[in-house]
Amino acid sequence: MSKKRHTAEEIVAKLRQVDVLTAQGRTVAEAIRQIGVTEVTYYRWRSEYGGLKSDQVKRLKELEAENARLRRAVSDLTLDKMILKEAAKGKLLSPARRRACVEHVRAELGLSERRVCRVLGQHRSTQRKIPATPDDEAALTADIIALALQYGRYGYRRITALLREAGWLVNKKRVERIWRQEGLKVPQKQPKKGRLWLADGSCIRLRPEYPNHVWSYDFVEDRTHDGRKFRMLNIIDEFTRECLAIRVNRKLKAVDVIDVLSDLFILRGVPGHIRSDNGSEFAAKAVREWITAVGAKTAYIEPGSPWENGYCESFNSKLRDELLKGEVFYTLKEAQIVIENWRRHYNTVRPHSSLGYKPPAPETVLRPAAQPRPTPPATPAVAPRPIMH
Repeated sequence: MSKKRHTAEEIVAKLRQVDVLTAQGRTVAEAIRQIGVTEVTYYRWRSEYGGLKSDQVKRLKELEAENARLRRAVSDLTLDKMILKEAAKGKLLSPARRRACVEHVRAELGLSERRVCRVLGQHRSTQRKIPATPDDEAALTADIIALALQYGRYGYRRITALLREAGWLVNKKRVERIWRQEGLKVPQKQPKKGRLWLADGSCIRLRPEYPNHVWSYDFVEDRTHDGRKFRMLNIIDEFTRECLAIRVNRKLKAVDVIDVLSDLFILRGVPGHIRSDNGSEFAAKAVREWITAVGAKTAYIEPGSPWENGYCESFNSKLRDELLKGEVFYTLKEAQIVIENWRRHYNTVRPHSSLGYKPPAPETVLRPAAQPRPTPPATPAVAPRPIMH
């Protein structure tokens, strides 16, 4: 038979009963026997609950429960702090990083998966789910790394466009995940500056509306390995974003500008407008008269306002960022060949963000003509059967 476990209220009532019995003249031993406990139990109760009343015992139990709750809260906060301290620094944005972090904390602190997942904000189903790796993950990763090595200034969006051109059926989110997983990153360029927005800028007055409507041209300078300077004349079609020509030479004057334009006018026709800055090569009297004579119009930007020639300035920055900053030219001829190859790549292969990540002038692939089918051998002539009447 199991012993009865008394509550605090029952203990206080029995102690009060002993006090009443002793007040009536009975001895303490008789009173203890009357309540049905041993003397050891009575004196232990008296040392713990002596002098208390029922309402005081109830309040004591509430205080003990509150104390236990606070101690558990402090213990939980301390444990949560230990979990967060043991976890990786920074934000755990991806489920894979959270999964690895949960396993690390469990191994270090010996806590339950439920507790660690609650503190780190990881759902338990996500923690227990085994990520399925596609069969072509390794091949796709290798192609992404190869393209990133080949085109060091391209981000994952432009790499995605190149992968699709190569035949991959992949979206940019998957490429971005692999891009971050492999630690690929395009180095940050200089911060952009805000515009001054002159009210009468030519870029506000004139917008390209169709191919050969507005051409723009500008000069870019660089140096060969021996320190000698050379110049590049860049001509682009603002509507199609195609680079029409890049003339590379040590010196380029107004005569050279006319020479390049004349070749393009013969090949592509005369554009409606030609936009440029007010440099001496573009504002020369010979250039203006020649452009007017062939039927085109000039559109000069305001002095000190390069943003008004934004299409060509954007192209110049891409040329410098993707080619000139990473190449050492030992001779002028080498510079001419490498820059011309890059121009063809820019027009036919490089995805352009403003064109939906399509190249400005992709190459047309001509399929081989269908081979004529061999004629079947002639069947021998058969005499018609006689008709029976």
